Amino acid sequence: MSLAPSGYNVAPLTGIPAVHPGDNIAALLTSAINANDIAIHDNDVLVVAQKIVSKSEGAVVELSTVVPGHEATELSAIVNKDPRLVELILASSVRVLRSVPGVLITETHHGFICANAGIDASNSLGPDTVILLPEDPDRSARQLRAAIANLTGTALAVVISDTFNRPWREGSTNVGIGTAGFVPLDDSRGEPDDSGKVLHATLVSIADEVASAALLVMGVSGGVPAAFLSGLKLDASNEGSQALLRDPDRDLFR
Repeated sequence: MSLAPSGYNVAPLTGIPAVHPGDNIAALLTSAINANDIAIHDNDVLVVAQKIVSKSEGAVVELSTVVPGHEATELSAIVNKDPRLVELILASSVRVLRSVPGVLITETHHGFICANAGIDASNSLGPDTVILLPEDPDRSARQLRAAIANLTGTALAVVISDTFNRPWREGSTNVGIGTAGFVPLDDSRGEPDDSGKVLHATLVSIADEVASAALLVMGVSGGVPAAFLSGLKLDASNEGSQALLRDPDRDLFR
């Protein structure tokens, strides 16, 4: 895959208003593209922060409505977190992998390994409100792609992004938790390198690289929940992001 032979451009999508449950984010993003005077072409990439997708889909919970169970109450004392939040984390997870003071790492129903099942209180809709991950981020990406195509006549690739930490590095990085319209993982195994040697282990997460590039203009605050990338040469695909999930048998950290 030749990704960017002549370079690529990344632009923030400014002017997107606060998103609430039921909002049409395809329309909001399309308006922002037009307001920012961005020319769009098929296979350009739109990166959208998970939080506005979750908000629009109603994946927002008031902690006052949550009643923690016995397991959540016991675990909250270990990790020093609100037992109501821990109850939501457990409900969003298939297993707890690490639980020490200040840290709760789980595997979500999606297959993501992340802190607090991806549940976050920042940039939420109130002081006692948290935002969950979308139920199916790939489905959300496909629906958003189709809706924008109906509005613009252009088939953009879509990445729904979120920030994850990694067990072997300090600092978080933006990753693609949902994709639509392109191959999210570039497999170069079996191909020659520049010296002619056959590559045996080279897999590049295109979705995560795109998401990370977008974060540099989106930031983590400031009201810029989307970015637009042009100039990339991506292979078309409808496979979604599942190829990015490592099999547990090959995961040395799980």
